[in-house]
Amino acid sequence: MGKFSENRLKLSTFKLNALLDITLAINDNVSTSELIRRYEKMLTDDLDIGKVMLLKFSDKWECLLNSGFENNFFDEVDMDRDLLPYDEISFITSEPQHFPELVDIIIPVSHKDKSIAFVLIGDIEEEGEGVSPIIKHLRFIQTLSNIITVAIENKRLFQESLRQEAMKREMELASRMQTMLIPAREKLPSHDFIRMTAFYHPHFEVGGDYYDVIQLSKDEVGFCIADVSGKGISAAILMSNFQANLRALYTADQSLTTTLNRLNERVMNSAKGEKFITLFIARYHYRTRELTYVNAGHNPPFLFELESKKLTQLASGCVGMGMLDELPFINEAAIKLDARAKLFCYTDGLVEVIQDSGVEFGTEDLEKEISNQKSLEDNIKTIIKNQKILEGSAAVFDDISIIGAEFPGTNGFS
Repeated sequence: MGKFSENRLKLSTFKLNALLDITLAINDNVSTSELIRRYEKMLTDDLDIGKVMLLKFSDKWECLLNSGFENNFFDEVDMDRDLLPYDEISFITSEPQHFPELVDIIIPVSHKDKSIAFVLIGDIEEEGEGVSPIIKHLRFIQTLSNIITVAIENKRLFQESLRQEAMKREMELASRMQTMLIPAREKLPSHDFIRMTAFYHPHFEVGGDYYDVIQLSKDEVGFCIADVSGKGISAAILMSNFQANLRALYTADQSLTTTLNRLNERVMNSAKGEKFITLFIARYHYRTRELTYVNAGHNPPFLFELESKKLTQLASGCVGMGMLDELPFINEAAIKLDARAKLFCYTDGLVEVIQDSGVEFGTEDLEKEISNQKSLEDNIKTIIKNQKILEGSAAVFDDISIIGAEFPGTNGFS
C-alpha cells in the first residue's frame, strides 16, 4: 500500500471514529458542555485548526464555542449582514469583512433548508501545508457540526418539554389548591332565610377572581366577590393572600368600613402598589332583613325585586383595595328587603368580550335575563349557555365568577 493510500485510509478511519465517538456520546446523553469539549478537541487537536467558533440558533443566536478568537468577537457580529448571506462553504480571507478579526472560512450548517449554525475558522496559513488538510476536512466539519448542533437542539427541546410538563403539573396543582379556597356551590347557604348560588370559571389554570361566603353569626351571613387586576400566577398569588386576610378580618363585630380599611393596608403591603383588587362585600341579617354592602371599585351587582320588578345597581362604596395608601372615603349602604329579591354579583370577565371592533362592555343581556320571576340559579345557567362560556367561546378572554343570593319575602320564597 502506497503512502497516499495509507494517509487516505488513516484519514477515513479518523473521521469514522470521530463520528462514532460523537454518536455514542449523544446516545449516552452526555451533557452539552461535554459534547462541545469533544467537538473542540477534534477540530483543534486532531485537525490542527487554529481558531474556531460555533454559532447556533434556537430562540436566538448564541455562541456555543469560541476557541482562539477574542472574547467579544460574537458581540460584534451582525448575523443578518455577516453570516446569513452564506449558504455554502466559503473562503473569505480576501473579502472585505466586518468581523473584529480576520475569518478565513465560513461553514453554514443547515437543517430542513434553514441555517441553524455557522462554523467560523481562522488562523489558516495561506501558503504551506496548512491549507490543503483544512480543505479536505471542510465537508467533514460541516457534517460533524450538523450532528452536534441538532443533538444539542434536541436536548434543549427535550429539557424544555420536561420543564413545560413540570410547570403544567404545578399549574394543575395550583389550580386545585385555588379551587379549594373557593366555596363549592353545593356548600353555600340554602335555607328559609337565604338561598345562595355561584359559578367560577378561570380563563387559565389559575385566576385572579374570588368569591367567598362567611357565616358571621347564627343570624347573619357575609359574602363577597373580588377581582385582581391582571392575570396569571401573580394575580392568583395575591388573591390567595387576600382570601386569607379576608377570612381573618371579616368578623361579626367589625363593620364593613373597618374591615375594608384593614384589608386595604394588607393589600398595599402585599402588592406594593403594582396591583389592586376590586370587590363587592356585603352582609345580610336574617331577622332584620337588612342587606349592608360596600362596592370597592367593582362592577355594580344587580338587585332585582320580584314584586315591584325594580332593578337596582349597587354602586355605593369606595375605591379598590391597593389603589391608595389610605381609603379617602367609604360609603357603606344598607337596604331593607321586605319583599322577595335576588342579588346578582359578577366579575368583569362576564361582560367584557372580544368582538370584531375590539373589546366591548355591556350589561344589557344580564339585566334582561335577571329581570324575571325565574330562580337565580336558572338565570345563571341561561347566561352561561347563551355566552358559551363552558364551550370555550373565543370572545371570552378573562376569568368569570358569579355569586348570587335570593332573599325571601314575608311569605318566604313562595
